[in-house]
Amino acid sequence: MRTKLLYLALILAPLVPCASQTTTELPNIVVVFADDLGYGDVGYMNPKSKIKTPNIDQIAEQGISFTDAHSASAVCSPSRYGLLTGRYAWRTKLKKSVLWGYSSPLIPTNRLTIASMLKEKGYHTACIGKWHLGLDWALKDDKNPIVGVKEETFGGDKIDFTKPIKSGPTELGFDYFFGHSASLDMPPYVFIENDRLTNIPTVKRKEGFGRYGYADASLEPKDYLMSISDKASEVITKNAKNKAPFFLYLALPSPHTPLAVADKFKNSSTIGDYGDYVIETDWVVGEVVKALEKNGLSQNTLLIVTSDNGPETMMIDRKAKYDHYSAGELKGCKRDNWEGGHRIPFLAKWPKKIKAGSVSNEVLCLTDLMRTFAAVTDIQVADNAGEDSYNMLPALLGSNGKKPIREATIHHSSSGKFAIRKGDWVLLLHPGSGGNDRKYQASVPDLMQEPIALYNLKNDIRQKNNVYKEHPEIVAELTALTKKYIEQGRSIKGSFQKNDPYDGSWELPNSIKL
Repeated sequence: MRTKLLYLALILAPLVPCASQTTTELPNIVVVFADDLGYGDVGYMNPKSKIKTPNIDQIAEQGISFTDAHSASAVCSPSRYGLLTGRYAWRTKLKKSVLWGYSSPLIPTNRLTIASMLKEKGYHTACIGKWHLGLDWALKDDKNPIVGVKEETFGGDKIDFTKPIKSGPTELGFDYFFGHSASLDMPPYVFIENDRLTNIPTVKRKEGFGRYGYADASLEPKDYLMSISDKASEVITKNAKNKAPFFLYLALPSPHTPLAVADKFKNSSTIGDYGDYVIETDWVVGEVVKALEKNGLSQNTLLIVTSDNGPETMMIDRKAKYDHYSAGELKGCKRDNWEGGHRIPFLAKWPKKIKAGSVSNEVLCLTDLMRTFAAVTDIQVADNAGEDSYNMLPALLGSNGKKPIREATIHHSSSGKFAIRKGDWVLLLHPGSGGNDRKYQASVPDLMQEPIALYNLKNDIRQKNNVYKEHPEIVAELTALTKKYIEQGRSIKGSFQKNDPYDGSWELPNSIKL
């Protein structure tokens, strides 16, 4: 009987902590997740960058930089979903675009997240900053729900801000949450602590934020980044007094719009308010490092700095003016399936384990953090979780060898279009960029002429030469692999998993039928 119970426990458990490691031996894990920070903004990744990022650069100098890291999507919400769950967000109901400040939750409370996984291992878990994965707001009238984009923007009239907020971070594995519901240009403009607002919004405003909506009268956007930086340092200091390790997910709202630069950082760069905001973002990284050092935690902390997608399109317009392009030599921006939309800075240090000054060319996706952290902490992730997550610990430690860890990586644009990367090849299964095509139309008039695009990134990193006609065998191989990944509900080895139900059809190329 005892054997049967043990067998059942192993099957039903979402993860199985190993007994070989005590909590005191486990590293702290900190992820600083910038918003719209481009590959070309970080000095260490782009020597031509006009923005000084000494604190982020130091992470690479003392640890490792990945030259071929990618976000799980070319826009915010799906990228965050991918990081926290190890699963592509297009497998959910969110087939394109992003959520809004009043959107319903994207992650069901029974799905494993990095936070719930580490919590089972004894970690204290904290989420600070931008959530943008939906919340279950209490309504004044349950029979009159929020629907549609217009209601997402002005729907605060239907919310009872005095009641607890459900299905948020504290129900998805985080012991503590302090932050805001979506981007800093999406109402409501309020701080949430755990499942309650710190102040009830008493005004409606647009100035300083971007969209009109309910706001905490005491909240100024230019003070926001410093506020969450202080809160992150506070969390680190409190956890330093505990014997248990901690996981801190610090999701910054910067340098996403609004460019809400604090007074002390105004005019600190040579490329305008965007550069100032990146410098302030870099300062936050420095504050995190200081808090770890002050509390004697640096040596046994895995610290990662990365971004949710590529830079905003405004940096295209500013390229000529400032001689700085936030995507570096890459083509495209946020929303695009071109490299500039999803290739991101990714830097990590862990003095006890990672050799200083290391560089990895391994293709990494942010979905990989789940199984990487599981490997760091000796956790076995269940077959029905982290369906698109590979263990990148060998790459972090420089022990991965010559064979790539990832078989292939799916890229997904803001309009819901697919691309796939395998080895040196990337196939865009659609015409154009898949994202900002309307903006590019004037400068690239023939953008939409070809139905698909195939690039060899080894010799064409700027994606100038579409060679799909010359390599039909590669097009066929990658198209078939995309279909396989979609239909199997996973891209790593394991049993078949269902994608979440959806209404309508995905915008797939004619070569893929579902």
